[in-house]
Order: sequence, then C-alpha cells, then structure tokens
Amino acid sequence: MRAQGATCWLSEHIPATRLAKYRIAVADLHAAQRATGAVGRFVFVLAAMLSVFQLWQPLAGFVPPGVLPLEHIFGLQPATYFRPTHLAWILTIGFFVYPLRGLRWLDLASVVAVLWASTRVLGFNYQSLDHLLHGLQSVDFIAGLILVVATLEMARRSVGPVLMIVGLVFILYAAFGNHLPDAIAVRGFSFERIVRFQVFTNAGLFGAPLGIAAGAVFSFVLFGAFLQNTGAGKFLIDLSFAAAGRFRGGPAKASVIASAAMGSISGSAIANTVTTGSLTIPMMKKLGYKPAQAAGIEAAASTGGQIMPPIMGAGAFVMAEFTRTAYSDIVWMSLAPAVLYFLSVLLYVHILAAKSGLKGLKNTTAAWSVLQQGAQFLLPIIFVTVLLLRNYSPVLVGVAGVAAVLVAGMLRAHTRIGPGVVADALYRGAVMAIPISIACAVAGIVVGTIGQTGIGLQFTESVIGLSNGQLWLALLLVAAAALVLGMGLPATAAYIVLAVMTGPALQELGLALITAHMIIFWLAQTSNVTPPIALAAFAGAGIAGAPPMRSAVAAFKLANGLFVIPLMMAYTPLLLNSDNTWIDVAQATAVTFALVVAIAIGVERYLFTVVSPTLTAISLAAALLLVAPFNWSRGLGVAACLVVLIINFVASRKLRDT
Repeated sequence: MRAQGATCWLSEHIPATRLAKYRIAVADLHAAQRATGAVGRFVFVLAAMLSVFQLWQPLAGFVPPGVLPLEHIFGLQPATYFRPTHLAWILTIGFFVYPLRGLRWLDLASVVAVLWASTRVLGFNYQSLDHLLHGLQSVDFIAGLILVVATLEMARRSVGPVLMIVGLVFILYAAFGNHLPDAIAVRGFSFERIVRFQVFTNAGLFGAPLGIAAGAVFSFVLFGAFLQNTGAGKFLIDLSFAAAGRFRGGPAKASVIASAAMGSISGSAIANTVTTGSLTIPMMKKLGYKPAQAAGIEAAASTGGQIMPPIMGAGAFVMAEFTRTAYSDIVWMSLAPAVLYFLSVLLYVHILAAKSGLKGLKNTTAAWSVLQQGAQFLLPIIFVTVLLLRNYSPVLVGVAGVAAVLVAGMLRAHTRIGPGVVADALYRGAVMAIPISIACAVAGIVVGTIGQTGIGLQFTESVIGLSNGQLWLALLLVAAAALVLGMGLPATAAYIVLAVMTGPALQELGLALITAHMIIFWLAQTSNVTPPIALAAFAGAGIAGAPPMRSAVAAFKLANGLFVIPLMMAYTPLLLNSDNTWIDVAQATAVTFALVVAIAIGVERYLFTVVSPTLTAISLAAALLLVAPFNWSRGLGVAACLVVLIINFVASRKLRDT
C-alpha cells in the first residue's frame, strides 16, 4: 500500500472554502490547516510522539519497578502527572493545528505559557497543606489561570464558541453566584479558590472526563486512525455497497450500513459522515436523491456510530466511569437499541426511495468478491470486540487493536503498511483527539463547578418540581435540555453536562442509574443533527453542495429514533442487563420497532404505496398505544400497526397488477 505520508485525506473530497464556511468543528476536518515547512514537520513529529506516549503508558504498567531508565519519565504515570501532561501536549499541538490567522506569534506565546504553567502544575507539592490553609502562591495561581484560559480558547478554536461560553459561564457562576436570585444563588468563591479547585485537584479540569479522554478514548481513536490508513474504511464501504447497492435506493441503504460499520470502529459522527459520505453522497445524488436528503441520510446514519457497539462514542466510556459499569455491559445493553436505530433510518430511506420511484445500482460487485479482497480487515475488529466482551481494560484493548491492525496489514501484499502510513496514523490519531480531549476538559470544569457550588442538588429538585414528579414529563424536560445543549455542544460534552445536572433527578423518579445515563447519552447525540448547529449534517452538506440548514432538518427528521428509542428505554426492558432477560429485550425490541414503523407511516404517509388518511390516523393512534406503559395498549398498538401494513401491502399489489 502506498504510504500516504502527511497528505490530508479530507482535502481530496471537500473544498477548503466550504469547510471554512461551515466551520465544522472536528479535528479530521481541521487537519487541512496543518502547518507547512519546518513548523509543519515539528508538529507532525510532536503529534506522533504524543500517540507513541499514549500507546506506551498502558504497557508501562507491566514493567517491574527499577527496570526502565528514567522511570519517572518513561514509567507508568499517576493521574496527577498523566492528565496534565496529556492536556499540555494536546494544547501545544492544538495551537499549531488551529492557528489564529496572522497571529502566529500569539500562538507561539500561548505554547510557551502552557508549557511553563504545566511545569508548575507537575511540580506542585500536593502533600503540603499550605495551599489549603493559606491559598495558592501567586505564581501557582497564574499558572492555573493560564491553563484554564488556554483550554477555553482551544475549545473555541477546535469545537466552537458555545463550549467556551458554557465553561466560562460556569466559572463566573461560581464566582458571582451569590449575587443571583435566591432560587439559583450559591455561595460565591474567590478566583483563587476556583483555580485551586479546578486545577490543583482531580475534580475539575483534570477530573474523570479528561482522564477517560486521555485513556480509553485516545487508544480507540488511534485504533480507528490505523484502520483508516490501512484501507479498512474503504473495504467496509465497498462491502456495504456490494450487499445493499442493488436494492431500491441502494446507495442510501449502503450509506446506512457503511455508517453502522464505520461507526462501530470510529465512534465519531462527523468523521464518519466525511469518510463514508465522500463516496455515498455523490452516488445518492446521482441516483435521484435531493442533495439535502443525501446529506441528511448520511448525517443521521453516521450519528448512529456514536451508539453502535463495540466502539461507541467517547461519552460511552465516560458513562462506564460515572455509573461504575463495565464497558462490556454497556456494549451488550446498547446492541438492541443501536440495531433499532439503524433499522429506523433504513425504513425512512426505503420510504423516500419508494416515494420517488428510485431504483438500485446496476452491476454491483459481488459481496463475496469484496470480502475475499479485504477479509483481513475484519480480524482486528473481531479481535477488539472479543477482548471488550471479555472485560479486558478498554485502554489495553485499544492498544492491542493497533497492534492487531499492523499484523493484519502484513497478511496481504497489497495492504502491507510502510513507515509513512504508520507515522500518518500516529499524527492523525493525535489530531483527531484534540477536540475530544478539550471537550472533556471543559466538561470537567463544568462538573467541578457543580461539585464546588452544590448546584446539582438544586437542579435535581427543580427538575422534579417542574415535572410534578412525573417521569414522562421529566424525560421531556431532559430532551428539551438536550436539544438546547445540542445546538452548540459536542455530544460528549452535552452528555456529561446532562448526566451531572439531570441524571440524579431521573433516578429520584424511579429509573435505574444505568438506564438514566443511557437515556441521557442517547439524547445527547442529537447535537450532531440538531439545527441550527448540526455538525454532522453540515459536514454532509459540504459534500453534497446542499444548504446546511435544509440538510440539518432532513437529518433531524431521519434521526427521530434518538428520541423515540430512549423513551422506550424508560418504559420497557429494552436494555439487556441482570434485571432483563433476552426474552424481555426481544419483546421490548418488537414493540419499539412497531412504534418506529407507526411513526414513519404517520409522518411520511407512505410505505408500500400511498397511505390513506384513515390508515395514517390509525398509525398515529397505534403509536400512542405503543407508548402507553400497559401491556393491553401495546398489544392493541402492535395489532393496529400490522393491520395498516397488511392493508397497505395489499393495496400496493393491486396497483402493481393494474
């Protein structure tokens, strides 16, 4: 395989002007801003070194003490060293990858300031109680302030201004909350105490969210980068087209299947949209889909990558930490809901194709032929899945996955990996991790502020009060909050904020801890398809040449399963855990799928042929019956849905025969 070196893979597919216009906040896209010349080579090496450091850290724990030279540098680092080192590295690379135009000197000054501040934090004496008794020294306060400001600025550059504003608002709330109305007032804290709590404890900037981003999430981002560089992504897309391309609306259905496959190894909705969409969107347009429809289909399908096992979005790893649940258990719980989501998107895709009279592709390659050419790419994916399900540490599994990709690439001459491909994968993995780590760092600031001020308890009481103790109303409030946060926050940050602010309220109203978090995790994914800032939809619009907002509306419509399925998690045993058997999950899955079908028929007024107003009304009534938490109502709802299906199918056959 030809080494790709430092060539930006995205620039081949999307004009830089269009990327700049829509400001799609993801590292894959902003890699197009890679510095050139000596600075570019320096950044390339620096990013690759970060990836090597991240790969080595989990392995260092297996080396006996006293064996490694300079063990305090090359040995396994405790969280108080590892997390600040990771953030300093991320910020340093970020200031080069996301530069200010015409102000390179300011970026260089920022890097110097970050490195100096990080050195102060790494050298801080946590054993001494002086900082607790007398406060921080001025130099430590300045160092902590620099790191907070630099993180917020990098959030603005790499993710978007909304995340920066959210972090800043929470900091100001901690400082001036005593001046607010009594309902939301908290004790005000000095900026010295805020910086001390946020930077010099493990509860703020360097808290659990950043720890997860620097650990399991980074290792799987690297795994995905290596898979992409070896050609696994193209293989999965080709296999999807071979399997579904010949059917009605083939490219769109292949897009959904490819996005499910790619999402199961990448866990990034926007990168998924760009990777698969660069091939599927032009083919959908050629077949007859409108540009906005093509972009919406790809965005909705790619968003499902965040919820598709075995490698889900970063929020899933945070959920495992928050709920003290094994990641393997989260994988099992997510399987049925994820399959339901992709079935719902496939259903809408089929209806759109049928309404427009679209056909499938001709002369598609046989699936077996594609499989023969790239079967080796499945080995690392299967290997990683088995390790995850056997409860191995996700961090180690990600590292083992990278090794498996390298080994699998050697099995065929045309996929053998050269040094250039490895170096580019190391670089790409580090750059892709920038917005994830920064989002988690800012989320840590939010979580730290909630812990420092105690506002979480007040918010829980407010949610319970506004919902009058009704779970369904509380779920609507959480969904509304997810919609608002989704307009500007990435999915991981939205999940963390929602989980901390609303999770306890859902538990108080009777939901199990993991169920409440799974619902919130799903609702947080709407950030990728929620107008007016729908990042995945905007990525698809850039490829399709479609209006961004129209594409976002199309994606939001297709992704309504992100709301329907979490609702059913609350009222049916849809999640496979110790309380629910396979039979319980199968029954709940059938009911939920009937609900998805009923809503699709009611909204589109089409299935096999045009649905009459009477059958449309019956479908909507069936949806209401299926949502109701009674066995008799769900039985009636399923029966009504079947009646509509049969009548509409018979009508379509009669039309075909005439």
